[in-house]
Amino acid sequence: MVTSRRLPVFVLVFMCFAAGISASDGDADPIYIDCVEQCEKTGCVGVICFQHCNMTSDGKSVSDPWYLQEPLYIKWKKWDCLSGCRYQCMLVREEERAKAGDTPVKYHGKWPLKRAFGIEEPVTVALSALNLAVQFHGWVSFFILVNYRLPLKPTRQTYYEYTGLWHIYGTLSMNFLFWSAVYHSRDVEMTEKLHYSSAAAILGFSLIVAILRAFNVRSEATRVMVAAPLIAFVTTHILYLNCYQFDYGLNVKVCLTLAVAQLLIWVVWAGVSNHPSRWKIRLVAVGECLIIFFQIYDFPPFWGFLDAHGVSHAIAIPISFILWGFIHDDSGYRTTALLKKAK
Repeated sequence: MVTSRRLPVFVLVFMCFAAGISASDGDADPIYIDCVEQCEKTGCVGVICFQHCNMTSDGKSVSDPWYLQEPLYIKWKKWDCLSGCRYQCMLVREEERAKAGDTPVKYHGKWPLKRAFGIEEPVTVALSALNLAVQFHGWVSFFILVNYRLPLKPTRQTYYEYTGLWHIYGTLSMNFLFWSAVYHSRDVEMTEKLHYSSAAAILGFSLIVAILRAFNVRSEATRVMVAAPLIAFVTTHILYLNCYQFDYGLNVKVCLTLAVAQLLIWVVWAGVSNHPSRWKIRLVAVGECLIIFFQIYDFPPFWGFLDAHGVSHAIAIPISFILWGFIHDDSGYRTTALLKKAK
């Protein structure tokens, strides 16, 4: 029993120790670099040419003033010269590597994924959207449960002490998944910062919820003392990324630390608690271990569409469903216990 409880810890420590073993070699390939440079000069890669390397789609020069340029919502559907050149050169180079029997490599930190309907990572976008729907369903059903199906106090407030916390969790989760879908559909500086900032926010708040629920913290003063330093840390980290320097490596370390910390708290709680739905937390813990595993250990995409990051998004869908199931059970369990005490 002790070994089974310690196993997730050993797995996580091993994965964290072995992180960073893969490198992005594609964009360092001289053939790829030369292809991109030539494309930016000529606007063509083989027989495929990009009109927007020198002109906008309506024939105006890219050096025209801003009021003659295309609106942002139109530009969003197109690719600029550098993006188009990088993508086409990547496809050409990967085709050459495949003929030579070489394995795929990363370009600018990403595997050579194929686009569909102008979307950079269509499978990951679809999985993020599906997970967003699961989160929305879980949050709405939780709202209906605690406000209309479970008994309420005479003040019309819920007996469940963690109602507000889970409402905030649901909101931050949906916010993260929305920006995840946007970022994976179009990777630009703005969407990248919004995606990683929202990820840090939900991971930080998840750690707060884990501490408060696992240790059954109900005093408002104690909650503030626990949450304030974590909120300050996460807020400072997000401001650092957006206003000073976007350090991807630092953000990965911060997010991984927050994820592992809240995961360990839940694992220990599930091991010592007599909660009737603790098995759901154990399933969530296993799923989160798998998510962290696939976030760290990457592999080339299958059929050019599904990579390890996409697999982690797929795993997150049933995990979200199970977690909201635990939240529903926990609200009923705690409400029943408090009503018995009141009597």
